[in-house]
Amino acid sequence: MAELKDRALGMARGDYLADLVLKNCNIIDVFTGSHYNGDIAIVDGYIVGIGEYSGTEQIDIGGRFVAPGFIDGHVHIESSMVTPGQFAAAILPRGTTTIIADPHELANVHGTAAIEYFLKADEQIPLDIYLMLPSCVPATDLETSGATLTHRDLEQFIGHPMVLGLGEMMNYPGVIYGDPSVWDKLDLFNNHKMIIDGHIQSISGKQLSAYVLGGIGSNHECTTVEEALDTLRMGMRLMIREGSAAKNLKDLLPVVNQHTIPHCMLVTDDRHPTDLVSEGHLDYLIKLCINEGLSPIEAIQMVTINPARYFGLKHLGAVAPGCQADLVIISDLSSMIIDKVYKKGLLIAEKEKTAYPVVEQNPEARLAADLNVRQISKSDLNLDLSGDMIKVIGIIPSQLLTECLTIPVEKIYQQTEDIVKLVVVERHKGTGNVGVGLVQGFNIIKGAIASTVAHDSHNIVAVGDNDDDILIAIERFIKTKGGLAVVREGQVLGSLALPIGGLMSQSDLKTVVNQLESLEVAAHQIGVPYDLNPFMTLAFLSLPVIPHLRLTDKGLVDVDQFKIVSLSE
Repeated sequence: MAELKDRALGMARGDYLADLVLKNCNIIDVFTGSHYNGDIAIVDGYIVGIGEYSGTEQIDIGGRFVAPGFIDGHVHIESSMVTPGQFAAAILPRGTTTIIADPHELANVHGTAAIEYFLKADEQIPLDIYLMLPSCVPATDLETSGATLTHRDLEQFIGHPMVLGLGEMMNYPGVIYGDPSVWDKLDLFNNHKMIIDGHIQSISGKQLSAYVLGGIGSNHECTTVEEALDTLRMGMRLMIREGSAAKNLKDLLPVVNQHTIPHCMLVTDDRHPTDLVSEGHLDYLIKLCINEGLSPIEAIQMVTINPARYFGLKHLGAVAPGCQADLVIISDLSSMIIDKVYKKGLLIAEKEKTAYPVVEQNPEARLAADLNVRQISKSDLNLDLSGDMIKVIGIIPSQLLTECLTIPVEKIYQQTEDIVKLVVVERHKGTGNVGVGLVQGFNIIKGAIASTVAHDSHNIVAVGDNDDDILIAIERFIKTKGGLAVVREGQVLGSLALPIGGLMSQSDLKTVVNQLESLEVAAHQIGVPYDLNPFMTLAFLSLPVIPHLRLTDKGLVDVDQFKIVSLSE
């Protein structure tokens, strides 16, 4: 930075030229919420001046808008089902130049090897990948994961320049009631004055206060205005999520005003490959905000300066001297039409295409998804329907929340309520655990769908109206080493192999999307409603930290009570 200072001072005296000057820019000013005209002078990948400059290379921007590179403050790369290199190639042309990733999906399968994989990926691609280390591997003791990460396991990564803090703390009972293993992690990161992200829903008052006292500074799980206000009133940052499974942006935007906006960010959390291609990334969220009445600059602030300040990334988030030259050239602000993207002063994307060779990262052999599954038979899929009333997981469209339904047992037998079997099979340690329950909302007839993407422990999850097809779908993964499958009347209609931890493909995003679209067509052929994303919905039904009812390999979980419960009442 000292050399940059000398160059900038020399340029001010007229002694030096900048490496690159972007001329005639309409600069988005995230500090004042306005825009103004000027040149942007760049040296060694950093902005050294704004005003009137000359450079060794000069490019006339033609009066188009220039915004800082977008920052996604909370995302799981694994949900894209592709490697970090392919993910970068998808989002860089959309203006996202930095992400704050939580690798807890792959870490739940492969532990510290997953963290090392993503840190190495950051060195090989132009996208900046900062990590929040996984706080909950496993998420709870109500499921079986492939790895366990203690505070000692995480401590070795503290001090790495791309590690910012501790990822979403999902185990809120552990925080509130003083679980020593949870507080060992909180104390470790608080003592190092690092950021701790939150994950909290449906609690308030004294419990929320106790949670915040753990040093937790953000929340991306709000679904209502009341929850969002509680988050902000506690001094936490509000991460407004609009992903593929959970779509909360429109419900939460009424909270955003001149007083609250500095404390708000837009995040994607989980972005499905099909949505990345058809809709985009943060550029899509900005468009949604504009359509809901926010000004374009207000929306841009929530993906630039706001996350940069929260995460302490002083060199990002603005078009200003001393900031990294991550720049988004926008021809139409209201429609968010992105013409070019610069990363550290280099053109890396133009007209929604990368301007650099996409180099594929080969994962180590230890990240392969060798499924350790005992032989599963029909008897493992039996249901206890001895009670008069049966608990059923009810799907809520476009939400991660589920309903805890109680259905008379005779209606279960009559099969008139769109209720099918849900199965979770442990795949990491060969325990033979099989959780069996019921779910409403899939409308499957004579078929089954299954996946090894099952948040957060990523066991095998399957749903279907008959045991034969469920077993065939599960057996398919032994051949593909993980992935997605659709079965109808004994025939596999389609599958997608995800050999990296059972979560990610080594194919390019377009190939994965084409296969995924074929699978979704097959899912609709067996009855899944067209307004339901079958695999994203299925993936979250085993996550025992989001209310209200879930299924893990250990059984049915009442999240409100945070314990395993009986299927029958």
